[in-house]
Amino acid sequence: MKILGIDIGGSGIKGALVDTRTGKLVTERIRLDTPFKSAPPKVARVVAELVVSCRWKGKIGCTFPGVIRRGIIYTAANMDKDWIGVNGETVLRRKTGCAVHLLNDADAAGIAEMQFGAGKNKSGVVVLLTFGTGIGSALFLDGKLVPNTELGHIELRGKEAEARAAARVRAEKKLSWKQWASRVNEYLNRIEGLFSPDLIIIGGGVSKRSAEFLPLLETRARIVPARLRNDAGIVGAALAAANKR
Repeated sequence: MKILGIDIGGSGIKGALVDTRTGKLVTERIRLDTPFKSAPPKVARVVAELVVSCRWKGKIGCTFPGVIRRGIIYTAANMDKDWIGVNGETVLRRKTGCAVHLLNDADAAGIAEMQFGAGKNKSGVVVLLTFGTGIGSALFLDGKLVPNTELGHIELRGKEAEARAAARVRAEKKLSWKQWASRVNEYLNRIEGLFSPDLIIIGGGVSKRSAEFLPLLETRARIVPARLRNDAGIVGAALAAANKR
């Protein structure tokens, strides 16, 4: 089955057709900038533009950086707060003319990694962390997702963790990989104290440079880079839509 997967992020909106049997992108990935003021009408217009570019008219799986329950958005990290309380599925369906299944962005990435990537056939407690504009998280117990964990917002030195350790912070503060890894290690220590994971998967755009920082990370759990890298959200969105009943 082929389904269009769309990954809405704080800086970009990416999409491609996905073969849900293999987890492979079957078209070239398209990326459009997220509008500066990322209010629902503006983001919906960009999503609709992406759908047209993909020449797609079927079901869509779509991610969003926030807590999602039954299509309704409860938080909007790194997005316009006008999204809060809105049925995102309805907004996107009306603009695209397609059936839309909406889910948390890191949950989607985790679903993809657990089915086709670094978490495949892994039992126990698995945590996927995406480092980008913010920090997203997905938590699995014996392969089953615990949705909407949003662990990037736990407190670290009086701030939200993502305000200290997101990949965006490394770029903005011009931190070396060693300096940034020190912040990430502090964050991972909190995660291990809370969940004692068996495996930690590092995803997000920064995962393509894992050789630069992964050897600097110190965890009790095994720690590995995401295999699907920055395509994980697209793939996971399509998988979630395919499995939606």
